[in-house]
Amino acid sequence: MLSPKRTRFRKQHRGRMKGKSCRGNRICFGRYALQA
Repeated sequence: MLSPKRTRFRKQHRGRMKGKSCRGNRICFGRYALQA
């Protein structure tokens, strides 16, 4: 799971947040929110 930050941000925010809120919230806001 090694991808550029920009691609990961857009893909995970769009796909995961809309599709799966439970996983999207924890993964996006847990890992990416700390880095962003």
